Amino acid sequence: MKRSYLEHIKIVSFGAFSNKAVGPFAPHLNVVYGPNEAGKTTLASFVGGVLFGWEEARGSRNTYKPANAERSGSLFFAPCHLERIGEDSPSVILGGGGEAAAVEGSSVASADYAQGLVELELSRVRNSDGLQGDASLVADIDKETFQTMFSLTSDELRTLRNTTDVTAKLLTAGSGTGASPAHALATVQEKLAEYTSRAAGVEHSIANLTTQENELRAKMTAAAEEAERFKRQDKEFRELEPQRNELLARLDALNTSIETLTVQRSNIEKLDHEIDSLTDQVASLCDEEDVLVTTHCAADRSVSELVELPASEERALRDQIDSLAVDEAKCEHAVDLAQDNFATSKAAYEALLETDDERAQRERARRQRSVQVGLSIALPLMFVCTGLPLFIHGREITSLSFTALGIGLVVFAIMLALAAMVMLFRPNKEEDAKEARKQDAQWVMLQDKKKLEACLESQAAFRNRARAQLDAAGLAEAQGSLRRSRTLLDEAKDARAENNLFQQRLQALVSRRSALEESLASAKRQRRRLYERIDLRAERTLDAVDEAIAQKSQQRMGLMEASEGLNRRYGELKQELSHAQHLRDFDEYKLLYQQIRTRQDESAQDYARLLLARRMLESAIATWESKSQPEVYRQASRLLSLMTDGRWTKVSLTAEGRLQVTDAVKTTRDPGHLSLGTCQQLYLALRIALLMTADNVGRAVPILADDILVNFDTSRRAGAARALAELARMRQVILFTCHEEVVEALREADPTLNEVEL
Repeated sequence: MKRSYLEHIKIVSFGAFSNKAVGPFAPHLNVVYGPNEAGKTTLASFVGGVLFGWEEARGSRNTYKPANAERSGSLFFAPCHLERIGEDSPSVILGGGGEAAAVEGSSVASADYAQGLVELELSRVRNSDGLQGDASLVADIDKETFQTMFSLTSDELRTLRNTTDVTAKLLTAGSGTGASPAHALATVQEKLAEYTSRAAGVEHSIANLTTQENELRAKMTAAAEEAERFKRQDKEFRELEPQRNELLARLDALNTSIETLTVQRSNIEKLDHEIDSLTDQVASLCDEEDVLVTTHCAADRSVSELVELPASEERALRDQIDSLAVDEAKCEHAVDLAQDNFATSKAAYEALLETDDERAQRERARRQRSVQVGLSIALPLMFVCTGLPLFIHGREITSLSFTALGIGLVVFAIMLALAAMVMLFRPNKEEDAKEARKQDAQWVMLQDKKKLEACLESQAAFRNRARAQLDAAGLAEAQGSLRRSRTLLDEAKDARAENNLFQQRLQALVSRRSALEESLASAKRQRRRLYERIDLRAERTLDAVDEAIAQKSQQRMGLMEASEGLNRRYGELKQELSHAQHLRDFDEYKLLYQQIRTRQDESAQDYARLLLARRMLESAIATWESKSQPEVYRQASRLLSLMTDGRWTKVSLTAEGRLQVTDAVKTTRDPGHLSLGTCQQLYLALRIALLMTADNVGRAVPILADDILVNFDTSRRAGAARALAELARMRQVILFTCHEEVVEALREADPTLNEVEL
C-alpha cells in the first residue's frame, strides 16, 4: 500500500527563520537534533500552522509572526511504500543559505529524493487564503485531533482529555460513511439536548413548550381574576389622589423654605466676604492716607517761600527777570565787544613788536652797520698804509709819480673815511615810519583798554543792581543769577503743582474711604435684615443657618419618601388601569395555546426520530468499539509494560468511563496518583495504541514529538524508544530533541533512524 509522507520543510518566513529548508525526512522514524534555541519547537509549530492554520495572537502566546513579514512556507510530501528498507544512506539538511550537511539516515528517503518522484506541496501564507495545494492529504483529520494525537509535547502527555470520545472518534473515522458515526452521534446528542433544553433561545424545546402551555393555561385562568383586581385598584387610585396633592403641597412649601434659606445663606456668605473685603480696603486706604501725608510733610520742609507767591506776582517777577536778562545781555555784549577790540589792538601792537620780519630787519641793519663801520675803518687804513709807503718811497727815490700816487692814495683814504662817517650818521626813514606805526598801535590799544574797563565797571554795576532787585523780590537764594532765579521759580511752580496733586489725591482717598465705609455700613445693615428675615435674630451665624437648612432638609426627606411611596403606587395603579383599558389578552391566550399544542406535537415527533437515530448510532459505535477498543487497550497495556519494563501491565476503563492502570502486583490506580514520568508514559502508550489501531486517520500527517522523553529514566526511555519505533513502522514519526542520549536510545531501538541536525 502506498501513502504520502513529509519529505521536506521549506520556511519562507516564520519566527526567526527566513528562507530555510529542512530535510529530507524518511517515512518512518526521524529525529531532529539540535541545541537549545536551534528552532525545534518552531519547526513543529510551523508544520501544524501550515496544515491547520497559524496561531492567532491571544494573550502572551508566541505566534512566531515576524515583525515585518507574513508567516509563510511549504511542506513537501512524497509517495512511499510501507515496507521498510534497512540499508543506511546519507540524508541532507539545507540551511537558510542553501548549505548541505550529510548525516546518516534511511535509504528510502535518499532513494526517493534521488529518483525525483513527484512531490505534493502544501503551502500557506494567510489564514484567510486557506491551505494551498492538495488538501486531500489532510482530509482525514481535523485540527483538534492533530493537536491531541499528532502534536505531542511533555505537557500534552500529562493527560488525554475526553479519552472515550477521542477513542470513539478515531476508531469510527474509517467506517466508510460520509461522516464519522461518532461525529453524527455527537450531533444527534446536541439536537436531543436542544429538545430537552430550558434555554430561552431554543424555540422547539419540549420543556419550553410545556412550560409555555402551562403558563398560557394559568394566564387564561387568571384573566377573570384580573378584572376584579382592576376594580379594586381603581377604587384605591381614586382615594390616593387627595393624599398625594396634600403631600405635594407640603413638599412645595418645604422646598420653597429650603430654597429661601439656601439663597439667604448664599447672600449672607457673600455679604460676609464683602464686609471682610471692605474692611480690608478701608484699612488699606487709611494706610495710604498716612503714607501720603507723611511724604507730603517731609517734602514741605524743603519748599521755599516762593511756593506761596501769587500767580500775578510770579508773572511780574518773571517779566522783571526777562528785562534784567535783556540788560545783562547788552552788558555782556558790550564787554565782549570791548574785549574783542582790546584783544585785536593788543595783538596788532604785539605783532608789530614781535614779528619775525622786524627781528630779521634789525639783524640785517645791525650787520650792515657793522660792515659799514668795518669798511669805513679798514679801507681808509688800507689806502693810508699803501699811500704812505709809496709817498715815502717816492720821496726817497724822488719819483714824482710814486709820490703823487702815495698822496692820492692818502687823500682817497681820507675821503673814504669822511664818506663813511657821513653814511654812518645819516638818519633812516624806514625806521622812523615803523616807529610811528608802533606808537599808533599802542595808542589804539590804550583806547580799547579804557573802553573795556568802562564796560566791566558798567557790568559790575548792573550785577549789583540786578542782585539787589532779586533780593528784594525774595530771590536772594539765586545770588544774583537770573538762570538760578528762573530755576527757583520753576521749582516753586512744581511744588505748587505737587501740593495741588497731593490735595487731589488726599481728597480722592478720603472720598473712596467714605464710600467704602458707607458700603460697609450698608452691607452690615443688609446682613442684619437677612438674619431678621429668616427669623434668626438671636444667633446670627452661618452655622445657625446651616442647622435650620439641615432640619428642613430632614423633614423634606421624610415627606419625599412618603411622597415617593404614594407616587410609586399612584403610577403603578395608573399604568395598570391604563393598560387594562386596552387588554384583549384572553383571545390571544387561546390562539397561542392552540399554536403551542401544535408545536408540541411536531417537537414530540422530531424527538422520537432523534431518539431512534441515537439508538441506532450507539449500537453501531458499540459494535465498532467491541471490535476495536479492546485492541486499543490491549496494545496500550503492552506498550506501557514495554516502557515500564513490566512495572505496569494493564490499561483499562472503569464502568464510569474513567481511565485506570494496574501494576504487576494487581494494584489499580488512577492516573492522577502516578508520578509525572509514569503518567506521561501511560498517555504516550495510549496515544501510540490509538494511532496504530486507527491507521486510516491522518495517514499522510507525521507524528511530531517535541522532547517527550526528557522525564524518562534510561530504562524507560529505551522502552519508549522501542514503542515509537514500533509506531514508526506504520506512520511517519519526527521526534525533536536536544539530548544526545535520546538520539542514541532511538538509534538503538531503530538502526534505520533518519537523523536531521539543526
